[in-house]
This record gives sequence, C-alpha cells and structure tokens, in this order.
Amino acid sequence: MCTSVVGQIGDDENIETSASSKLCAGVLVVFSVILIILFFPFSLLYVVKVIPEYQRAVIFRLGRVEEGDAKGPGMFFIVPCTDSLIAVDLRTVSFDVPPQEILSKDSVAVQVDAVVYYRIFDPKVSVTNVKDSARATRLLAQTSLRNVLGSHTLAEMLSERDSISYQMQQALDVATDPWGVKVERVEIKDVRLPANLQRAMAAEAEATREAKAKVISAQGELNASRALKEAAAVIATSPTALQLRYLQTLSIIAAERSSSIFFPIPIDILSGMGGNAEPGTDLI
Repeated sequence: MCTSVVGQIGDDENIETSASSKLCAGVLVVFSVILIILFFPFSLLYVVKVIPEYQRAVIFRLGRVEEGDAKGPGMFFIVPCTDSLIAVDLRTVSFDVPPQEILSKDSVAVQVDAVVYYRIFDPKVSVTNVKDSARATRLLAQTSLRNVLGSHTLAEMLSERDSISYQMQQALDVATDPWGVKVERVEIKDVRLPANLQRAMAAEAEATREAKAKVISAQGELNASRALKEAAAVIATSPTALQLRYLQTLSIIAAERSSSIFFPIPIDILSGMGGNAEPGTDLI
C-alpha cells in the first residue's frame, strides 16, 4: 500500500511539472509572437526558413522535438526565441572504410578496404537517438568489416566478394536501423596480400598451368598416334597409296617454297615396295 501511495505521489509530481513546463512554454511563445509583431517586417528574416528538396528540418521547441514529421522541403515558419532547427541531409552518402588488418579464418594476414553507401530515412531518429550518425556509421563499418571477414578464409575472400559484401550490408543495416540510417550497399574494394604470399601463389599458379599444358600435350600425342595407326592400317590395304602419299608430300613441300627436289635413289625402287607393281614400271 505504501508503494502505491508513493507511486501516486510521484505521478502527481510529474503531472504538476509537465503542466508548469507547458505553461512556461506557452508564455514564452506568446512573448516571442509579440516580439515578431513589434519588429515586423525585420523579424521575417528569423521567422521564415527554406529547406531544399534533399533536406528535412528537425525543430526543437524549448528543447523538445515537435510532434509530427520533420519540416520541409520548401518554406515554413518558426518562432525565433523558442525554436531551433537541425537540417538533416537525406541524400545517399558514401565513404571509404580505411584499410583494415584482418586475420582470416585460415590464419592469413591481409589488408582489406571497402566503400559503404548509406542514407538517412528518419531525420528525427537520426538526431535524437545518436549524437553523430555519420561518424557512428563509419566506426561501425570498420568493426563489421573485421568481424565479417575474420570468419572467412582467404579463398572465400577472393572468390566470394559479392556474398561477403551482402552479408556485411545486412549486418550494418540491422545495427544502424535504430539510428534512422539505411545502409544501401557495401562493396569490398581491394584485398591486399603479403608479398611472400603473392610469390607463393604465383608459383603455384604457374606450376598448375605447366601441369595442365603437359597433360594437354600428352593427350594430343595420344590422339595423333591413334590417328596414325588408323591411317597406316588404311594404307596397308592399298600398296599404291603409300606412293601417292609420298608424291602428295612432295607436292606440299614444293608449294610452300620454290625449291628443287633431287631423288637420291631411283623412283623405281619405291615401286618394289608396293608388291603389286612390276619392276621397272614408271610411277610418274
């Protein structure tokens, strides 16, 4: 019972304080309006405010945020003595995340930098819930970059940049939502490797390419040998085919360059290799 009595007394005190503050605020507003009227039209310089299309104005009246949406864009009026405003830019802002020393999941030290794009979607929340939303977003981006990339291996960093960027964007968006900030995009710009690791990876890649080249060359020789075996089988069925192939080879050689071809042995000897041709028969 005592607790309920104390709570009721506290509520009554809060109601009295709120009523007195509203009364003081009303008196100050009336006094400010009187001053505006007395110094008209010079007071218009302080009463009329213009906000561009890409900004919104958060108005504080005697330290309290005015109810409703933020003002703007365009022209509106304030009470100079009691109102103060903060202009909030709604355009998309980009910033570079400084290079971060990160130890990957497979214990490789790398330097990674990124770029972040964000915008403010709730001007009131961005002013009242955080002191400097831009600076807070930058610091959070650095921490998130280290945390997200630290859970991936070096191979994943190099081959899965899109998925890692999306994962980082989601983490930042969730963390900055209470600040009225929307993280639209995160891109990993560069992953810098140590010099000794770059040399080792280059040597590994070169060895892999050489091994593939040897395999391809061996496969080509195997296919060529099979083709030659089949060609030899076809030529064996016709003894004259070997002589025709010999003459065709000579024709190809003569077509490539102007030269004279001398036969060190009589062409009739080649006819004896056919078996069916009679000795002394002229093949040309």
